[in-house]
Amino acid sequence: MSNKMWGGRFETGPDAIMEEINASIGFDYRLARQDIQGSKAHVAMLAKTGIVTEEDAAAIAAGLDQVLGEIESGSFTFSRALEDIHMNVESRLAALIGPTAGRLHTARSRNDQVALDMRLWVRDAVDALDVQLRDLQRALAAKAKTFAGTVMPGFTHLQSAQPVTLGHHLLAYVEMLGRDRGRLHDARVRLNECPLGAAALAGTSFPIDRHMTAEALGFDRPTANSLDSVADRDFSLEVLSAASICAVHLSRFAEEIVLWATVQFGFAKLSDKFSTGSSIMPQKRNPDAAELVRGKTGRIIGALNGLLIVMKGLPLTYSKDMQEDKEGLFDAVHSLSLCIAAMTGMVNDLQPDVERLKKAAGAGYATATDLADWLVRSLKMPFREAHHVTGAIVKLASTKNVGLEELGLAEMQGVEPRITQEVFGVLGVDKSVQSRVSYGGTAPRNVMAQADRWLERLQQE
Repeated sequence: MSNKMWGGRFETGPDAIMEEINASIGFDYRLARQDIQGSKAHVAMLAKTGIVTEEDAAAIAAGLDQVLGEIESGSFTFSRALEDIHMNVESRLAALIGPTAGRLHTARSRNDQVALDMRLWVRDAVDALDVQLRDLQRALAAKAKTFAGTVMPGFTHLQSAQPVTLGHHLLAYVEMLGRDRGRLHDARVRLNECPLGAAALAGTSFPIDRHMTAEALGFDRPTANSLDSVADRDFSLEVLSAASICAVHLSRFAEEIVLWATVQFGFAKLSDKFSTGSSIMPQKRNPDAAELVRGKTGRIIGALNGLLIVMKGLPLTYSKDMQEDKEGLFDAVHSLSLCIAAMTGMVNDLQPDVERLKKAAGAGYATATDLADWLVRSLKMPFREAHHVTGAIVKLASTKNVGLEELGLAEMQGVEPRITQEVFGVLGVDKSVQSRVSYGGTAPRNVMAQADRWLERLQQE
């Protein structure tokens, strides 16, 4: 038997393998709400323009509401033989209201229908991710305010570089997530055009009103070119790109949490809610939530790569390859959502070891730059010369296995005779961070101000 949805041209049904490779209902059922939302807007427009009667439109809209209710209640039976969510919905609608259901597909194609569904789904996903990211920013900013004056080592090359504050470190991720939200917002602006009415690829001869359906569905405008409307998935690619960058940011923070939670670092402790044990080693506390955030980043980036490869060789307009645009996207959005939720929980529960952080902040001659800056300010020494002098003093301290602040004045004067007792005023880690008052610097008062600014901004949202 041929397929009743498109089988007029065919005498037999598809081979079992063809059905297996062709069916998408196993994953595009997620588009049910968006599919029905689009169909209701479409049929309302068909009635308004006189293409279908008001009576038929009312029956179709009521039937679609019933189908959605069945899907949401779990009583709907999806059929692989009907290929996709569009045919499953239309078939059930026909069973409910009879031949009138066939009028719904007037002046549209599955090509513009799926392009619409995907834009609606991606738009909803972006909005949900934005709320999650805002909540993570809020958790980070609140934690930053609490630990605005907590000194910790700042690293370059994972080597002690200069003292910073924990609050300043956490606010760095608030800034990154702000840009992530900006990228998602920008992508949402660009995707917010309605492809419905482009039909298969060339538009339609029916007197449809595309502006009406665009407005009804919350789009800014209809898409301007029917070929482009059904041919591209750059809106999905752009969101996947933004999601990948966001996931990388989360992964970097997750990696730091993994390091901080080790016995060797001992900077912070994760709560039991975000740690696991070992089946053989009773002492273990594994930061599995952070490790999984780090690992899932690969899936998200992989989804972006996968869709880029699917799209790279397709001539205009629609090809069945584009069915492969969904599974990776769905998985990536779900994975990113999980990662954001996990990171928010870990940030809220993170317990820094303040004393351990401060002790580590002074290791590795982290105040050497403060010494060099003092030589420049107090002795009017060119910075490159100050850098050389400081390096010699650090070498001396290293030879003696003591910190810079533990060297005697005479020992420092052996390297640079003009050094005075005042130099010891800049060598402590607390004094170091307090001196970094330039805009964007790590001084505790800066951190407090930035944390308050972010919390106020996020509250206003």
